[in-house]
Amino acid sequence: MARLSLLLVILFSLLLSSCGFHLRGDLPLSHFPAMYVQSERHSELAALVSERLKYNKVELLGSYQPGAPMLQLLDDSLERRTLSLFPNGQVAEYELIYKVRYALTMPQRDAQQYQFELFRDYQDDPNQALAKAKELELMLGELRQQAANRILRQLSRLQ
Repeated sequence: MARLSLLLVILFSLLLSSCGFHLRGDLPLSHFPAMYVQSERHSELAALVSERLKYNKVELLGSYQPGAPMLQLLDDSLERRTLSLFPNGQVAEYELIYKVRYALTMPQRDAQQYQFELFRDYQDDPNQALAKAKELELMLGELRQQAANRILRQLSRLQ
């Protein structure tokens, strides 16, 4: 009975690995054994990207080396656009737009620039300003995580 269950476990693991199954966040970044990440000091987006690169077994370099790829996080910003108003004229709902610009420099190639935007709707309530400020902070954290994941997915598609 033990051999049969062991055989079934081995069979299922072979089936999963042969279909291309990967754990979430585990990306094929073997073509980037080491990389230098350049960004503004104390950038939360850079910290998230670096953390995900380490998780995917990419060595982070302390300084730029000519033979290694360089990821430059050029800009990340949050903009708000008014979507609706209360009858008294105060803003009821915003659209949050998180913009990210970055460049990837591969050895012996010019830098390729990329940019994208992420969108979220945010309902404001002046009567609960403290709670809404905390909600906005949480949303911004989620947007940064989404942006870091998107950058890594883009890197995994490059050859």
